[in-house]
Amino acid sequence: MNLIEVIKQLDLNLFLLINGLHSPFFDQFMYAVSYKMTWVPLYIAVLFVLVKHWKRESIWLVLALVICIVISDQVASGLLKNLVKRLRPSHVDELKDIIHLVKGYAGGMYGFASSHASNAVGFALLSSLLLKQKAYSFSIFAWAIITAYSRIYLGVHYPLDILGGAVIGALAASICYGFIYKYRPSLLKHEAYTEIERPVALVPVSVLGLSFLGIIVYSFVS
Repeated sequence: MNLIEVIKQLDLNLFLLINGLHSPFFDQFMYAVSYKMTWVPLYIAVLFVLVKHWKRESIWLVLALVICIVISDQVASGLLKNLVKRLRPSHVDELKDIIHLVKGYAGGMYGFASSHASNAVGFALLSSLLLKQKAYSFSIFAWAIITAYSRIYLGVHYPLDILGGAVIGALAASICYGFIYKYRPSLLKHEAYTEIERPVALVPVSVLGLSFLGIIVYSFVS
């Protein structure tokens, strides 16, 4: 068995391990976490902080976030999935009787790379670099990790799909941050952050916490 085959086998084994750790509660929880519209309040909260603090200049930061998501999403879904054409585990005939799918959700045909992972990591990294708040950074990266994990749990991505997406998201965020640093360096000066009111900066953290609380309650009662 060569190195590539070993990696593929490890990838499959880890996928089966994570996907096999299912329960009625986590079926509902991970499905809700993976649903993109669940996190619209979070995105709005981050935009609120940017606009509240940077006023008219926030347009550059908002634009950077939008471009970051577009790049990460299109590279992962628009380019690599059609180029690599790696079947999602949910579409592999040999696995159909083994894996656990939630609510019959199987996703599209191809899985590498995960756009959920690329978008989540890209958004988390770039927004944390912009806000520079420890509580926010910890919370948003925890959110990105749980979001990525949910895709494996739901049976629609292998771990390597997630890793590939995460790398793409990190690169997209780094590129966008680099452009801000080069063309709008005044927005990233240290003194720009000392004036951020802590209650305002923690709005996204509160929204994120309430969103997860809502998902937990929903998962218990469903």
